[in-house]
Amino acid sequence: MFDLNEIRKRAQQASEQAADSMKKTLDKSQEILDGIQVPDSEDSPSVSAAEAEEQIAANTQRQVEILGQMFPPDSMAQMAVNEELLQKMVNDKVAEATASTAEGIMGQLFGEDMGVLAAALETLELEDAEEEEELSFSPELEESLYTTLEEAMARIEAMPEPEPIPYQKDDIKWERFGILLSGILSTLNSHNLDSMDVEEHIPVMEQKIVSLVRRSWGIDGRSDLLDIIRYLAQEGYILRYQLYGEASSPEELMDETMDEDDRASACRAWRFAQRYKSRYAPGFMAGWDVGRAAMLTRWGCYIGWLTESEAVGILWDLSHKAAEELHSWREFAQSYLFGGLMWKLLCGDSSAASYLGYLADAATDLLTGKAGQGSGQWRDCPWPAQRKVGFTL
Repeated sequence: MFDLNEIRKRAQQASEQAADSMKKTLDKSQEILDGIQVPDSEDSPSVSAAEAEEQIAANTQRQVEILGQMFPPDSMAQMAVNEELLQKMVNDKVAEATASTAEGIMGQLFGEDMGVLAAALETLELEDAEEEEELSFSPELEESLYTTLEEAMARIEAMPEPEPIPYQKDDIKWERFGILLSGILSTLNSHNLDSMDVEEHIPVMEQKIVSLVRRSWGIDGRSDLLDIIRYLAQEGYILRYQLYGEASSPEELMDETMDEDDRASACRAWRFAQRYKSRYAPGFMAGWDVGRAAMLTRWGCYIGWLTESEAVGILWDLSHKAAEELHSWREFAQSYLFGGLMWKLLCGDSSAASYLGYLADAATDLLTGKAGQGSGQWRDCPWPAQRKVGFTL
């Protein structure tokens, strides 16, 4: 029969011995560390690394001897096996962590909250970038932006594109076409263009899209989302460009609530509309409005603010609007560039030139494609040919 009191007594004695040994080990280790000097000349350190390792090994052996007094040989053997397994696990984790990206490590640490952290960090980075990019506009800068726009539009015009083809009323190609209307923004954000979902459904990406929609558009839910999509589909920059083009002076577009910056923005946009109104009708802005509405529709479906059937219906309407106003993917891309510059002029964003470059590059990828990169989606989906009115004789 076991004597519990005797077992407790032996365990207490062993524990005291282990604690005393550990204290001596720590004290001795500190002495060794104190004796090690980082050489700043050719002099040798007072204690070599080999001596330090030797002392640590001796202390470790002493702790093993103490444990051997507490446990029988078979238990000690099992502990050695466990220690070896534990060390292997630690080594594996260290190797895994070393090979992981910073994002992966953060994801392991914070789990689903990583989406919130990523969105917050991204917001801070964007705010910092906006502060750094604030530059004053000048007539020279405006002229330079007009030149950049026209060069980019000419570059798009020179690209090859399949001839438009007729789409039947219930043709499944309409659904594909509707998704591809979001092509420029999807390309800039590295989104999927093969289905309605913009990304794989994981918490990090879902939170990132929610943050993007709220930050960039001020949309906080389903109602706001539908209001913005409706505005883009029915009014948008088509109406704004028309109003700015019809105004005889920028003052007609101003009111007493506008501050100095707002008035300057109105003047820039008015000059833009006056410059191009004889070349481009208001309907030319359809690509800019429809492209963003299509992207918002897909984002809304991805984060659950729209059902997939609702998103398909919205894209159907947007597709027909685009096909009625524009005649090709090239013209759609040019429209997006055109609207993008007017928006940047209204925002007072002097980084508009680089923005136009990003848009043109995205359109190029969609029109021409790159080998092995899964692009060229517009090239593979011809624009819907406009239906002829009346009879053909």
